[in-house]
Amino acid sequence: MRNVQLLIEYDGTHYAGWQCQKNDKTVQETLSKAIGQVTQETIKLYGASRTDAGVHARGQVANFKTTSDIPAGQLLRAINFYLPHDITVKNASDISESFHAQYGAKSKVYQYTLFNDWIRTSLNRNFCHVCGFRLDMNKMIGATKAIIGTHDFTSFTTKSRCEKHRIRTVKKLDIKKEEKYIYFTVEADGFLYNMVRTIVGTLIEVGRGKLTAKGVADILDAKNRELAGPTAPAKGLCLMEVNYGNGL
Repeated sequence: MRNVQLLIEYDGTHYAGWQCQKNDKTVQETLSKAIGQVTQETIKLYGASRTDAGVHARGQVANFKTTSDIPAGQLLRAINFYLPHDITVKNASDISESFHAQYGAKSKVYQYTLFNDWIRTSLNRNFCHVCGFRLDMNKMIGATKAIIGTHDFTSFTTKSRCEKHRIRTVKKLDIKKEEKYIYFTVEADGFLYNMVRTIVGTLIEVGRGKLTAKGVADILDAKNRELAGPTAPAKGLCLMEVNYGNGL
């Protein structure tokens, strides 16, 4: 039995997220069907991150086990043949049988894209959130210090009651501006439901002058979602990278 690792990118605009659902089209279901057409097997596909509806990926990682002897390079080309153009397998490789895309992940990197102008963008509309407010970059960057580190992120998830363990370690939170675009890059050992989008929504409030850096620290300590900023729209979020130990 072979274990095959995939590196995947997708435009999540027309999908109800990664994970299979009964009545909605998902990335996992679409990709599983394409793999099944190639291997002539019913396969179980495991993804590193369960991205939500409308969220994109440049570096999603998945794995599946198969008895097929089709070489990895041919698998790559054949799977892409059966996929719609908004999902692409960028790489396929054989990996150790013990590898699991979800449980083996050490950290994940997400990027949120904000278009900071009062006039909307048409060409990039599915991949960014348009924000017309004037934002203070220095204030937002200063507020990131309160978020970086190991905390209980109950205030930054919309499903706190569904998640028993809400302690996460944010390893990096960078904000940079390029012309009218502002990029929020977050790396953590794991994320709660809507955590990145709520962090971004809260930092936007800081940039507008509605919250202070001290206010963000107080929100974390309060463990109360009602105190944090709004959840930013899904279309601005993209899974950039999944990091594994042992050089994987």
